[in-house]
Amino acid sequence: EVQLVQSGGGSVQPGGSLRLSCAVSGFFHGLALGWFRQAPGKAREGVAAIYSAADRTYYADSVKGRFTISHDYGQSTLYLQMDRLESDDTAMYYCAAAHLRYTPPELPPIGLYGTWGQGTQVTVSS
Repeated sequence: EVQLVQSGGGSVQPGGSLRLSCAVSGFFHGLALGWFRQAPGKAREGVAAIYSAADRTYYADSVKGRFTISHDYGQSTLYLQMDRLESDDTAMYYCAAAHLRYTPPELPPIGLYGTWGQGTQVTVSS
């Protein structure tokens, strides 16, 4: 059974950086890991994903060049490094896992993810 436990997050000024962590237990080959976010009054949206079976990473256009997703197998931890943060990045962030049998051509849709972390708040404000 895959379990995800998040840490990190907090408040930062625009232009600053934060790193989110997600401890992953029960990882297996074929598991895609992703980060999502949900701002008040908005739908949850995909931010980034990593499919290690094919050594692929995926990003939403809104975060390309600013966010970096990575998976440390030794530490069993998924990371989201967020740089040059903007006020529009303010949201609750969630890590998630999806069991895939194919290499996604693009950022995997939310419906494929069956396991979720508990969420962590990121606030970008001056």
